[in-house]
Amino acid sequence: MTSQLGAEDLLAFEESVASAFNRGEIRAPVHLYDGNEEQMIEVFQNIKSEDWVFCSWRSHYQCLLKGVPEEVVFAEILEGRSISLCFPEYRIFSSAIVGGVLPIATGVAWSIKRAAQSNMVYCFLGDMTAETGIAHECIKYSSYNKLPIVFIVEDNGKSVCTDTRKVWGMNSGSYLKTMFSDNVRYYSYETKFPHAGAGVRVEF
Repeated sequence: MTSQLGAEDLLAFEESVASAFNRGEIRAPVHLYDGNEEQMIEVFQNIKSEDWVFCSWRSHYQCLLKGVPEEVVFAEILEGRSISLCFPEYRIFSSAIVGGVLPIATGVAWSIKRAAQSNMVYCFLGDMTAETGIAHECIKYSSYNKLPIVFIVEDNGKSVCTDTRKVWGMNSGSYLKTMFSDNVRYYSYETKFPHAGAGVRVEF
């Protein structure tokens, strides 16, 4: 694990971001975590400093747990970069493009395998992204080629203003939660925050 932050620390950080957003100090979208602190800490128990981490637009916890100082992450968020936090020196990248990091993460994993290196790639994606074609292709390709990558599906049942299950006519969560593969990890959680924003000033 690259950081010793606990669940209380993560929650306190998101609350500070939420307060700043609702005061109008952040003039760009934010996507906040809540309710999955223990799962995130557990995932990061296996992530080392030399490993690569790729995320979508919700990446505050990943950055903190990867070792990026809180004040550095917060400063970037205040500058309006909450949904595109990238810290190359810590090997962590995020993108607001749906599924945008998946092929990049897959390519990095392929490069690691070709170079016979021992580090890993961890790619975080939401429940709606997990249902897209690009996710299916990257996960299938990585699994068949035994690439050193783990896709972590974070299911909070939210996607912009839509419900993932209603959109796809699903009775339960993603099929990926029952997929027995070393390349996929799935967990579900409930959050008090909307898909974007903090529920007071504006909700996207």
